[in-house]
Amino acid sequence: MRKVIQNLEESKIREVANAGLGRSDVLAFWFGESDESTPDFIRQAAIESLLRGETFYSHNLGLPELREAIASYMSARHGRIGVDRVAVTSGGVNALMLAVQQLVDAGDEVVAVTPVWPNLTAQPAIMGARVKCVALRPVDGVWTLDMSALLTVVTSATRVLIINAPNNPTGWTLSRTEQQTILDHCRATGTWILADEVYERLYFEPSVNACAPSFLDVAAPDDRLVVVQSFSKSFLMTGWRLGWLVMPAMMTPHMGKLIEFNTSCASVFTQRAALVALERSDEVTPQVVRHLKVCRDTLVPLLQAIAGVEVASPRGGMYAFFRLPGLDDSLLSAKRLVLEAGLGLAPGDAFGSEARGWLRWCFASKDTQRLVQGVERLRKWL
Repeated sequence: MRKVIQNLEESKIREVANAGLGRSDVLAFWFGESDESTPDFIRQAAIESLLRGETFYSHNLGLPELREAIASYMSARHGRIGVDRVAVTSGGVNALMLAVQQLVDAGDEVVAVTPVWPNLTAQPAIMGARVKCVALRPVDGVWTLDMSALLTVVTSATRVLIINAPNNPTGWTLSRTEQQTILDHCRATGTWILADEVYERLYFEPSVNACAPSFLDVAAPDDRLVVVQSFSKSFLMTGWRLGWLVMPAMMTPHMGKLIEFNTSCASVFTQRAALVALERSDEVTPQVVRHLKVCRDTLVPLLQAIAGVEVASPRGGMYAFFRLPGLDDSLLSAKRLVLEAGLGLAPGDAFGSEARGWLRWCFASKDTQRLVQGVERLRKWL
């Protein structure tokens, strides 16, 4: 067995969740998903596909009609994106891994902006890359990027820069000006940008396109940019495992080969469901965002009212990221909260050393009273 695989850390989020398995009294906010089921009409599309007997392989890159729909959906927000730049994948995680497999060789240098969902730093490490981290810094609970520090670390020796914005777990979001600065720098250094933008529609600030700024807004079609998207968050489809990639057209045929050697293709019935999700996206995503904003505006003020808690209202995503007074070991704190308070949160340690002492609360709850009850449990525990 490869040593790099042996040395991979198990998910600290799963470690905390395992401590609460089988306990019906635990209010669980540890995983990054809504507790609301996928809309019925999306599920029905999958059922109808199965009843038609669509249980066979599809094209490596996805059903042509789904790729066309994704290209149209993306073009409406980010300018013309041709179908020859789109590949359907078996989840956003799969999309990220495929991109890393295509771009990274053993020994390559990869830079990641952290704290971040741990898969984004583990995947290049699995490929044998040397991963450097540039840390966001909290100021009164607001996480910010030191642009000069990032540009200093990203050099001509950097093969790939990985950025997740809106960010999981902090809610940090890049501005368009910052994206342009980063893109110009990476053009000069010859560095690829791998942008995880799966939370772009879960954005609470006023915007023309009802989404967060995207690197696609400032990049040319042939720039060294790969953008990862997913149906999971903004379409309430986490368990369906369906995502997509937008990349330079010259990469797409090679991505098809790589998909063949990974999963062959995404399942047809999930793609049929995704097609309907895109066709009726205005019935799903705006409602999801409106409810998430209510959840955010319910939870964050309650946390801010607890003496000593450091937290800011996130501009995007579905997480409140906060620090408790006097508790520096977030893994231990999260485990104690499960066992002693019946409250399930994700430990900051899972997202990078700079987030030690912080906790992530996924506020995507169908019933906002669960959030209120959770804060009351936290208050009593403190």
